[in-house]
Formats: sequence, structure tokens, C-alpha cells
Amino acid sequence: MSSILGHPFRVFLYTCKALALGHVVATYGYSCGYGWGPSMLPTFQTQDEWFVTDRSHRRGRGVQVGDCVVYSIPVEAREEGIKRVIGLPGDYVLLNSPGVGSGSMIQVPKGHCYIVGDNLPWSRDSRDFGPLPMGLIKGKVVAKVSINSWWPPNWFSKVESGLHPRLESETPNP
Repeated sequence: MSSILGHPFRVFLYTCKALALGHVVATYGYSCGYGWGPSMLPTFQTQDEWFVTDRSHRRGRGVQVGDCVVYSIPVEAREEGIKRVIGLPGDYVLLNSPGVGSGSMIQVPKGHCYIVGDNLPWSRDSRDFGPLPMGLIKGKVVAKVSINSWWPPNWFSKVESGLHPRLESETPNP
């Protein structure tokens, strides 16, 4: 038996190395998490879907308008959510939903971003708690995992930016 495991200290050392590597990958690399709720319909389903998060984008590093991010919900301790970034520092964004309220705009302050869910009536987001501090961003959602077939490569689909620039041909002439 000792020839299989080697010296007990060596087994302990390899176990510690494996745990440290797992911690580094989950904290600074990629992680997978479960999401539920109607706030991001139709981009994400309400249940039975997992998300791959790139943790190198934590604290807002490299996040762009249109990206879906995982963040710590500022009004609920130890809870995380997924929303789409629609405004970065210096951008002007609509304070309320389109067609609702006064139509006033705010400028996103330095060190913050403005996030909303794709399903506006069912989303609690920056319209409720204000611009989100970049320090609360845990990462960028890069893929969704939905086990819908027997072939594992079909389980993954890339999460694209939901916002696209307006083409010149779509711009109305005054």
C-alpha cells in the first residue's frame, strides 16, 4: 500500500497543490454557475441553464457595453445576479424603462456601470439600485450550458453581445 501512495507527506503535498490550483482557476480563470429567473429572457432560460464565467473580467476589467456580467447584488448580501451592461463611466443612459417615467437621463459616474436585464418588466437592476460599482462585477458570462442533447459539444453556446450598432440605412432622415 505504501508503494502506491508513497510517503504520506508527498500525498499531502500533492493534495495541497491540487487544491491551490483549483482555487486559482475558479478565482481568476473560469467558473461555472447556475442561474434562474425571468429577468434575462429571452437571452437565458428561466431554469435548467448553467453559465461559464470568465473571471479575468472581474471588477469590470475589459467589460464593454452589451456584455452580460455576473455581479454581487448590492441590496442582497451574498447573492449574485446576471445582467447586461448598457452604460460605462461617462455614458448617458435612460433612467427608467423606455416609455415609462419622465425620460430623464443620467451620466454613469466614474468607477460604475449601468446594468439592466433583457426582460425589463421582470428585472431588478440599476433602474432600482442605481449605477453598479465596478468592484461588484465578478466576471463576464462567455457561454451558457444547456444539456439538451446527448452530444456534449452541443451543450455549449457562446453568449454574444445583445447590442449592435445602428446601420446608416436604419437611421431615419429628418
